Amino acid sequence: MKYVMALDCGTTGIRAIIFDKECNIVSKAYAPLTQIFPFPGYCEQDAEEIWRKCVDVMKKSLANAKLKAGDIEAIGITTQRSTSVIWDIDGKPLHNAITWQDTRAANICSKMDRHMKIRMVRGIGKIAQAIKPLHRSVAGAKLVTAANLSFNPASSLAHLKWLLDNVGGAREKARKGELLFGTVDTWLVWKLTGGRVHATDYSNASATALYDPFSLKWNKMFLNLFDIPEGILPEVRETAGEFGTTKVLGEEIEIKSVVADQQAALFGEGCFKPGEVKCTHGTGSFIDMNVGGKARASRHKLLPFIAWRINGKTSYMLEGMANTTGAAIQWLVENLGIIGSVEESEEMASSVESSEGVYFVPAFSGLTTPYWDAHARGIVIGLSRKTRKEHIVRAVLEGIVYRCKDIMAAMEKDAGIKIKIVRANGGAARNNFLLQFMADMLNVRVERQRVSEVSALGAAFMAGLASGYWESREELIEKREVEKIFEPKMEEKRRQYMYEKWRKAVKRAFAWHEE
Repeated sequence: MKYVMALDCGTTGIRAIIFDKECNIVSKAYAPLTQIFPFPGYCEQDAEEIWRKCVDVMKKSLANAKLKAGDIEAIGITTQRSTSVIWDIDGKPLHNAITWQDTRAANICSKMDRHMKIRMVRGIGKIAQAIKPLHRSVAGAKLVTAANLSFNPASSLAHLKWLLDNVGGAREKARKGELLFGTVDTWLVWKLTGGRVHATDYSNASATALYDPFSLKWNKMFLNLFDIPEGILPEVRETAGEFGTTKVLGEEIEIKSVVADQQAALFGEGCFKPGEVKCTHGTGSFIDMNVGGKARASRHKLLPFIAWRINGKTSYMLEGMANTTGAAIQWLVENLGIIGSVEESEEMASSVESSEGVYFVPAFSGLTTPYWDAHARGIVIGLSRKTRKEHIVRAVLEGIVYRCKDIMAAMEKDAGIKIKIVRANGGAARNNFLLQFMADMLNVRVERQRVSEVSALGAAFMAGLASGYWESREELIEKREVEKIFEPKMEEKRRQYMYEKWRKAVKRAFAWHEE
């Protein structure tokens, strides 16, 4: 019997999971990743540690199931996005990987925002008039995107500018053709293939802000604006396809898919049709909507990404992200010490009828979609003498959901689609209180499927389809099993009241950290 292995390199840890044809997990292994915080706003990881632990978990997952490399049909890779690595052609990283949570480039992005607005005023003229007749075309989509453009310090575009400007010798190596850049997927493919393949896929490329999802090319305007040489960037390949072979497990195995983690989760949830939505509650929360085969611009500061490109066909999505979810629950454990474990948050939040007017804005490293304020900071507001730790815990979980509502409200406006079902996954999605409050506040049905490692499942699906292990997407949908459904129970009047109070609270967090 053959199996498919998924290598899932997330923000906090790495998993290797082996699936059989019925999508059962045969074996898995996990290793945590060290988070490095050299300065406030900085968040790094050791690229060499990422590589070593990937190899370790792949070997352990085989050993746990008493399998050998020859039992693996194909490998699929899914990784955290926009975490950026530069290395020389001999394979030595020049700096720690800069993660998607890092905000060191906020001032660079603010400067570039101002520069772009000046260019737009000079070059585009009256944008509103231009958009109206073009809004359904690719040109119109580009124009809408430009009109709402705001560079994000979490992007690889900003990271790479900072690395080239601040790492000694980096620009010189780039000029001489001795420097390579990649997100984590590219770094792992390069290492797994012994340096033979320097490539990424469309989903990861589109999340870097270096890539134009409309023309399917590296964005020369942004490369010029940020002074980035195109020669250091990887080749962009189809999401389910050929990424070389690896011998690190003893025998040669084909790498048949590379996909960004959120896009992998969208695929793993079976969101193959336009309008279908998933929400991943991990370190942050990521809400994604499949918008079909045409690139869709956003008027409400969502991110227009490529979901995947398979067999010459590109699928697109709109995404909103809240960058503090699991991290907020960990903060309750590790920083405040008011709960002993992440699992306790559900019981404690359910032990009180409400948060007693306490609101928590999860903005430890700024506010992302749809606000994009890198200088915002987290706040707890509405405290009184009645406030107990249970109310604060509940407010933290509710704050995560309010951020999801911010995003979904923008998504419905952009897509013109009323969301009725959200497929939830990720570590924090095991929290029943969180998903019930999500159903209540968003007024949607929330589903949680049996397999919790949905990004890994999506990567395995793609690798299996590319290798012929599975025959069709319809076959995969049949194997998806819903474990629990959460239906909305809250009255509309109460829902509106609570969300209006949230809107007041979130405004208090804006522009707090201006340095």
